[in-house]
Amino acid sequence: MEANTRPAAEPPRGIYPARVDEKGRLKLPAVFQQYLMDLGEKRVFITSLDVRIARIYPISVWKENEILLETATEDPEIVEDVKFIANDLGADSEIDGQGRVLVPQELRQMLNLENQPVWIECQKGRMNVYGKEVYEDRKRRAYENAAEKLRALEKKGLK
Repeated sequence: MEANTRPAAEPPRGIYPARVDEKGRLKLPAVFQQYLMDLGEKRVFITSLDVRIARIYPISVWKENEILLETATEDPEIVEDVKFIANDLGADSEIDGQGRVLVPQELRQMLNLENQPVWIECQKGRMNVYGKEVYEDRKRRAYENAAEKLRALEKKGLK
C-alpha cells in the first residue's frame, strides 16, 4: 500500500507491559493484536534503528520507510547506516495464533530483552518495545519537571 492509503485503524493508547519468553517470543497485548488485525497485517518487521529500542513495524509501515530510505539523497551515509542497522538486527515475523511474534535473536540479546519484562507503546504507526533499563530511564526523564513541561504545552494550546 502507498503512503496515506493504509486502512483506518485506531492505534492503542498507553504503555502496556509484556514479556519476551525464553524462546524469544513476544506476546503482544490484545490491543496491539487488534490494531494489527484492523490494519489487515499478519506480518511485521522487528528491528531497532537506535540500538536502544526495539521497533515492531506493520509491513505496510515498514514499506513506507523503505521508500523514504530509497529516495533520501541528502546524506547517503546516514541512510546506508540506518538501513544496515535495520537489516542487521531485524527480521520479518508472522503473528502466530496466540498473538506472539519472534524477536530476532541478535536484537533481543543486544537490547537485553531475553526472558525479560518489556513495555510496549504505539507511535507513528509502529510499536516501540522498551527493555527495563531504557523504560526506567525514559520514565525518569519524562517525569522530571513534569509541571513545567505541562505549562509550556498548555501555552501552546494543549487542553
